[in-house]
Amino acid sequence: MALELFHKEHTLTMRKKLIGQSCRLFFSHDPVKIVRAQGQYLYDENGTQYLDCISNVQHVGHCHPSITQAAAKQMEVLNANTRFLHDNIIQYAERLTATLPKKLCVFYFVNSGSEANDLALRLARQYTQHEDVIVLDHAYHGHLTSLIDISPYKFRKLAGQKEWVHVAPIPDTYRGLYRADHPNPAEAYADTVKSLIDEVHKRGRKISSFFVESLPSVAGQIMLPPGYFQKVAQYIRAAGGVFVADEIQTGFGRVGSHFWAFQLQGEDFCPDIVTMGKPMGNGHPLACVVTTEEIAGAFTANGVEYFNTFGGNPVSCAIGLAVLDVIEKEDLRSNAVRVGNHLMKLLRELQAKHPIIGDVRGVGLFLGFELVKDRVDLSPATEEAALLVRRLKEKHICLSTDGPWENVIKFKPPMCFSMQDAERVTEQIDHILTEIEDLDNRNKQEK
Repeated sequence: MALELFHKEHTLTMRKKLIGQSCRLFFSHDPVKIVRAQGQYLYDENGTQYLDCISNVQHVGHCHPSITQAAAKQMEVLNANTRFLHDNIIQYAERLTATLPKKLCVFYFVNSGSEANDLALRLARQYTQHEDVIVLDHAYHGHLTSLIDISPYKFRKLAGQKEWVHVAPIPDTYRGLYRADHPNPAEAYADTVKSLIDEVHKRGRKISSFFVESLPSVAGQIMLPPGYFQKVAQYIRAAGGVFVADEIQTGFGRVGSHFWAFQLQGEDFCPDIVTMGKPMGNGHPLACVVTTEEIAGAFTANGVEYFNTFGGNPVSCAIGLAVLDVIEKEDLRSNAVRVGNHLMKLLRELQAKHPIIGDVRGVGLFLGFELVKDRVDLSPATEEAALLVRRLKEKHICLSTDGPWENVIKFKPPMCFSMQDAERVTEQIDHILTEIEDLDNRNKQEK
């Protein structure tokens, strides 16, 4: 099979003609045409290798042979409507159960993270019989209309905030309301949620749920202070609501030390609903909601059948099982710890060398560093961050920015990312930041 049908220029021209322009490409000023991939590496039409630091969708690596073989083997036998009885979905749910707290034991399989979060919203509202939702500022939970409504990252640019949506401050201990020098930032940020609940009640409304990414990503790779979830869950449950942990970016061992990022808050913490997505199928459309028997029972009691024609179909679940096997057999959680710690160390060494790096944060293979013009007033170095990403692309390294000011460089690579990969990317970051600083110094001298 040919790796490309058209020359890059023709592909780009036809894409602009046929595909909606809101569907943006990476490096839109000069897109990379990728024709094949393996592990943590991408290859363009000329055979040039790119180091992929951002494809958390391909959780265990691009085109992993165990995944492709599992998919092909099952496709040769059966792929059918999920309302036929089949063993794969049961086997997969049972495997997932072993990774979760015991009370999370009822699964709903869907095709995408957005579908999962939309269903979680329905479950929460049916169980509580309340409508209102509390979310964190800058949160992103998906692209469906229901999820745009609870994603400040999106709705602030569109129709605005609905009356049933309430936004709590992001628990950012670097530049937020309560910072690392606060005696108890977890409690202080949780109390802002309590204040929101009180305001909602004064208006005669009721809380259905608190939706939160276990580690906020679009907000800038934020590390939440330990104890925050426990305190918020206490307030939310006392108000009659449920706690929804969005693990679509961070689940399946990305943090290394734990299988789920919400477990970083402590082994005693358990959400009421967990949503899963991207990593489950290693690029195949597979996602899930897991909840308690009580919440699932309330959803069943409404008398309206729920079905998802292909959510958890035999092929999807065969792929999901293969992903779990690879995570275990290749010890990818331990790799996330080893390589993540090494990458964090290298980035902190760069932070000591380059004043533009204001903060380095993360865990496992979920990392980020924030560029600032000044370490005192923390003014975001947005243009410099964009320049760094463009220059890294020229060095055949794929990274991207996030955060409210697009000044956070994020790392969410495939879990097979290596020590050598970490050294390669940080060496290039060092060179580019040195060049940026030298140019800035020359411009200041000329003025």
